[in-house]
Amino acid sequence: MSGEIEDKPQPLIEHLMELRTRLIWSIGAFFVAFIACFIFAKHLFNVLVYPYKWAVTWAKLDVSKAQLIYTAPQEFFFTQVKVAMFGGLVIAFPIIAAQIYKFVAPGLYKNERAAFLPFLIASPILFLMGASLVYFFFTPMVMWFFLTMQQAPGEGDVAISLLPKVSEYLSLIMTLVFSFGLVFQLPVITTLLARVGLLTSQWLAEKRKFAIVLAFIVAAVLTPPDPMSQIGLALPTILLYEISIYAARLVERQRAREAVEEAEGTTDVAKTDNV
Repeated sequence: MSGEIEDKPQPLIEHLMELRTRLIWSIGAFFVAFIACFIFAKHLFNVLVYPYKWAVTWAKLDVSKAQLIYTAPQEFFFTQVKVAMFGGLVIAFPIIAAQIYKFVAPGLYKNERAAFLPFLIASPILFLMGASLVYFFFTPMVMWFFLTMQQAPGEGDVAISLLPKVSEYLSLIMTLVFSFGLVFQLPVITTLLARVGLLTSQWLAEKRKFAIVLAFIVAAVLTPPDPMSQIGLALPTILLYEISIYAARLVERQRAREAVEEAEGTTDVAKTDNV
């Protein structure tokens, strides 16, 4: 393993104290972000309602009549608490990730730290890409699907209207955001596993058909029970799996080049010693 570990031997108590410090910084960052988000929780929830309004427009309904309801006195309060927790976690994530890296980095080789940093940066970017896809496309599409199931007066014996509860709407959008955000981590996870030699591009390619079936099963579990959201999650998952295969091949090529360069360097040293 090239490079050197900068970490000096420390007793267990010092490692625990370091861990405590990192936990305090992480929890403190989340708490401050949570308080800030809770102050503006109602405004943040209104931002999350935009996809529903877009769905109402797609369904050619009167946007002014679109509404969300809550049926328990405390429901909207706890919904705002969940919004604040969700927003606080998103805002505090860079600080939390930095604290994790600072705790782990001293025990890594220099080349390992250089390899780990790009993944630390790519992970939140990919998560935001998945969340953006949910916010701007899949949530409006799912809500549009549910809105089209309404029954207007005259179409049947009674009128059937959709009146979403604030808690259930938030649960829906948060489930979709976390589902897509986690799925978008697939290239990061597979690339890391390929770097340590636990996965190969050939193995991933051979398991493609099983991955396709698994993608639809996972989509059925993580998304609401409607075909549009399930297909909407399964297709990006399959695409990300193909990207993961390509990323694993790039890692293997890089490792092969490094092996050749190391072998050439060893040969040059041996020739110099013989001279």
